[in-house]
Amino acid sequence: MRAHQAEEIRDYYNVLFRAWGAQHWWPARSRFEVIVGAYLTQNTAWANVEKALINLRASRALGPKGIRDISLNELERLIHPAGYFRQKAARLKTFVAFLDRRYGGSLARMFARPTDELRKELLALNGVGPETADSILLYAGNHPVFVVDAYTRRILARHEVLPEQTPYEEIRQLFQKVLVPIAGSIAASGSAKPQLAAGLLGAAHPPSRMSASKRTAIVQVYNEMHGLIVGVGKHYCRKSQARCDECPLRPFLPPSK
Repeated sequence: MRAHQAEEIRDYYNVLFRAWGAQHWWPARSRFEVIVGAYLTQNTAWANVEKALINLRASRALGPKGIRDISLNELERLIHPAGYFRQKAARLKTFVAFLDRRYGGSLARMFARPTDELRKELLALNGVGPETADSILLYAGNHPVFVVDAYTRRILARHEVLPEQTPYEEIRQLFQKVLVPIAGSIAASGSAKPQLAAGLLGAAHPPSRMSASKRTAIVQVYNEMHGLIVGVGKHYCRKSQARCDECPLRPFLPPSK
């Protein structure tokens, strides 16, 4: 990557954050709710995940004990709105079994593991790919990893920064490297805690217990950058019928666009 492209990615953050403010990702009341959401959001819209989470909460199953004790059939019924409910129910059961076996059921013990080691363990679980593992690490565990999704790939490709088929790890390492100076500025100013946005702009959610939790500057920057990118992807950089003229990142498009 050329130096000006690294600077461009940092400019994306600054422009979008000034336009939309804090995104308050991940919307959840607990770390375990983040983990469940990371599983349920695979191949479905967040609105469907929220319906499944409401069902789990109403049944008092939105915790390790709840997932452990509930029957598989009942779990499938509760998360049905999120789609692929049989696969996802089995995977949630697998995660809780892993948590019990490896960490005595303690999320605190699990997240105390070094990032790289825990990431390998998560990736070894059935149904956990890089995006899900990194979502769990970043949003539930406050580990310094950047989450790469389809929106990230699409934006980079359309801005001719990287091809859309660039390997996940290459994109992740790139963002983790180029965003460090922004985190350094935030740490120096002492403003790592997210401020309230003027409105729900981009992909913002109302503040939640997890989104407003204390975290390091670099974790906060990775958190915000991912949320801001989702906002661009949802509203402007769509797979079809892109709305480039209205997008805050329009000035960064190559002349050919």
